[in-house]
Amino acid sequence: MNADASLAAPITAFPIVALVGNPNCGKTALFNALTGSRQKVANYPGVTVEKKVGRVTTPAGRSLQIVDLPGTYSLRARSPDEEITRDAVLGQLRGEAAPDLIVCVADASNLRLALRLALELKRVGRPVVLSLNMMDIARKRGIEIDAGRLARELGLPVVSSVAVRRGGTDALLSEIDRTFAGLPMAGISSWSAPGAGELRNTQREADRLLAAAVRGSGERDAGTARIDSILLHPVAGLVILLAILFVMFQAVFAWAEPAMNAIEAGFAWLGLLVERAPLPELLKSFLKDGLIGGVGSVIVFLPQIVILFFFILVLEDLGYMARAAFLMDRIMGGAGLHGRAFIPLLSSFACAIPGVMATRVIDDRRDRLTTILVAPLMTCSARIPVYTLIIGAFIPDTEVWGFIGLQGLVMFGLYAIGIASALGVSFVIKRLIWRGVPGEPFMLELPDYKIPRIRSLAIGLWTRAAIFLKRAGTIILAMMVLIWVLASFPQPPDGATEPAISYSLAATIGSAMQPITAPLGFNWQINVALIPGMAAREVAVGSLGTIYSISGGEEAADKIGQALAGHWSLATALALLAWYVFAPQCAATLAVIRRETGSWKWMGVTFFYMLALAYVAALVTYQIARVLGAG
Repeated sequence: MNADASLAAPITAFPIVALVGNPNCGKTALFNALTGSRQKVANYPGVTVEKKVGRVTTPAGRSLQIVDLPGTYSLRARSPDEEITRDAVLGQLRGEAAPDLIVCVADASNLRLALRLALELKRVGRPVVLSLNMMDIARKRGIEIDAGRLARELGLPVVSSVAVRRGGTDALLSEIDRTFAGLPMAGISSWSAPGAGELRNTQREADRLLAAAVRGSGERDAGTARIDSILLHPVAGLVILLAILFVMFQAVFAWAEPAMNAIEAGFAWLGLLVERAPLPELLKSFLKDGLIGGVGSVIVFLPQIVILFFFILVLEDLGYMARAAFLMDRIMGGAGLHGRAFIPLLSSFACAIPGVMATRVIDDRRDRLTTILVAPLMTCSARIPVYTLIIGAFIPDTEVWGFIGLQGLVMFGLYAIGIASALGVSFVIKRLIWRGVPGEPFMLELPDYKIPRIRSLAIGLWTRAAIFLKRAGTIILAMMVLIWVLASFPQPPDGATEPAISYSLAATIGSAMQPITAPLGFNWQINVALIPGMAAREVAVGSLGTIYSISGGEEAADKIGQALAGHWSLATALALLAWYVFAPQCAATLAVIRRETGSWKWMGVTFFYMLALAYVAALVTYQIARVLGAG
């Protein structure tokens, strides 16, 4: 088997083979085994569902286009992913060619639901091949499948495959060659959306096929049962889960730091080259602050993205992710969140960008959207420089109860408020936006434990990194350039004594905002700092240093803090802290929300509801602080 190196041909240049199967059936592993690294990922038009396409050459020399469709239990679609699979199989996707052949991928150790899906696919009117994947696991569990009998009873070609083994796809490719050699014209589809009664009849037929061709109980081995008795224990299981999440949380911060520092140093070096180049100052500023700074502000998060998805892919391949979702569902469900939401919310402590991207582990559209809307409320690392600056300048370095630092306690309180607000907003969303809409029952199969494959992990990480750079980079760069324009024009007049930003459009906007932000205790300087902070919130620290004419930017944090303490009241400082707990998301996160939801609407909803929360929180904090004498 050789993967075709070209991916640039039109979609109809090669016969199309669609992989269809239940979730956790090994379909993606089979796709990776067939296509290797010669694959690409994009979105289907108008939706955020991923389209994975690759090329393969069969033993007969036939070049095929392989499409990995989202997992589904039935063509009666109940989620965006399942709708795409249904429409693709039926040839109803706008701008997409119908598949020439359907490979129904089945977990050989759990055939019951797979056979029902295969019976549905038969009625579509296109050639179908049933691939019994994970045959090694089935044999280990004492399951014997009479493939010949199953093929006769089912009326479809049936082949065995082990996607994770060398040569494990040879039989499938040979069967595909035979099918295409005698390929008839696509028949007339007899499929229609099944009702409950029809689904029961189809399932009874699947059970008959199962009884006729399969022998063995298929019970999980004692080792798996013993592991699950610990990992699914209501107490010990949660403790282990929290330990795993703690390690992941620390890794996203600690492991990524050297790579992030190296990326920052690289872009700083590029900025220094531009600074030393014999170019007009305005062009230097555009290249350094607009282009290089804009690209750098995105790429710096790449190590966190890679580390996060490394853990997600490993846990998914191990079979642990479904168990973690099971453990967390009851806890998260009380706040209106899905059990799988804990991964995105946890990762949002590092950065909301990987958190929003991680919502792809949530199948239900409403639950995924709810998680996307609340993930930015978790305290990301970009807030830490602002928190540290203000707390260090205004909160005394004293101890509470003799052993707890007051500054650390305030920092912890800010994190706790973020968590509580995320849970509260999700509760409100469920009862306002989704009111009257019945939620999907939380149902999932617990897959067998498997050792992750290095090759599949590498392909998955490479794909995620490419998606992040492609989806986030272009839009974020455009937003960064826009903010640079606002902060750079018009240029200061001759003889100007104030910092250049004071004469910019950003300063004009900041002054115009004064009537609105005055009740919060904000002056025009704070307003100006908030504007570049919309691109990246940590930029607000350097902006304050520039505004107050302190050289050194973020490196001069102590001097900035001293200056702020001399210009602001404690009430103003506390109000700004409250603002940043809910501060509207940075340009990067908003761009990713736009991409992941496929809608400007939800990006706007996120921005404005967080803006409203930030304003109310800052207003209440400032006014109460004034009443208490901190003004």
